[in-house]
Amino acid sequence: MPVNLAYRTYQFLWEALDWLYPPNCGGCGASGARWCIECAQKTNEIMPPICPICGNPTLKYVPCDKCQISRPFYTTLRSYSVFKGPIREAIHRFKYQGEIGLGESLARLMIVGVEKLNWQLDIITSVPLGLVRFRERGYNQATLLARPIALFLKVPFSSQALSRIRETRSQVGLTVNERLENMTGAFQAKKELVQGRNILVVDDVATSGATINACAKALLDVGASKVYGFSLARAVSSPKGDIDIS
Repeated sequence: MPVNLAYRTYQFLWEALDWLYPPNCGGCGASGARWCIECAQKTNEIMPPICPICGNPTLKYVPCDKCQISRPFYTTLRSYSVFKGPIREAIHRFKYQGEIGLGESLARLMIVGVEKLNWQLDIITSVPLGLVRFRERGYNQATLLARPIALFLKVPFSSQALSRIRETRSQVGLTVNERLENMTGAFQAKKELVQGRNILVVDDVATSGATINACAKALLDVGASKVYGFSLARAVSSPKGDIDIS
């Protein structure tokens, strides 16, 4: 797919800022680039075998036990890399330390993964933050990842397709069941924006998939055709599901 002018302009603006204010690598802190060659080499794409539905690494390319027992609302969920090493450090800086320039660099990784999937998409949106957390952080990190993906794919981005209608606890440290309960009924979708359309929901980290699944249910409830999910990283679940993604 040829790079379009809008996406190239977006990249150019960040490159100009990097020239004026030389950045440090989000993965290791080295000066000169927001994502250095060494950290890129240490970050591997998640490859099969994976569950064809939720994308969690498995021993065989068949639906995992969880998806066989309870089919998610989304059609497919995929993630670029496992949540460890440089990618984990970069997400922490991006999400909690205000290094928003990492959004452009990390979105490039996601574009590599999304482009291979050939999903037929009508709208791209991001997992919305609650008002309290948005005020604390000042930005939605998932939106900063989703917008450049939408620019590259030439698919409209909508920040209004989904909204969070109640505040939720942080998912950090919760078990799989606690995550599901925490996200139940947390989102609402706009029918006039999503009805009959295929939607991609973007997030920074997926663990159990509960957040993307709750978003998918809200979208399908108002008539969306299909919902796909893509996250930058996957915190691979343990048997107990008690992954710490802080």
